[in-house]
Amino acid sequence: MQPISCLRCRREIEAGHKSVAVYMFAQTVGVKPRQKSGAKRICFCPQCAVSLAMGMPPEGALNLAAWDMIRDIVSAEPSLNYAAWESLRGGQALLESGEDSGKLRRAG
Repeated sequence: MQPISCLRCRREIEAGHKSVAVYMFAQTVGVKPRQKSGAKRICFCPQCAVSLAMGMPPEGALNLAAWDMIRDIVSAEPSLNYAAWESLRGGQALLESGEDSGKLRRAG
């Protein structure tokens, strides 16, 4: 199996680790015989996916379509955001106690 890396930061994504994958293929429409390309998988680590989703929209129709899909996934539920946060914290528990969450709110 070939190693997977984040398209944006080039960080290796180990099998089974959290990531966002965008699958892309091309297919003719209204043309006989129908032609179809192979599918390509583009991966983003949680940090890059969240960063992309919260950033400004990119230029180009294809980039914008992928950005919209990533935004939909990131905003759907918080697990990807938590995975990015955990990675920033070095794999430690997100909030080790209720005291920590109060500190975070006051600091923010």
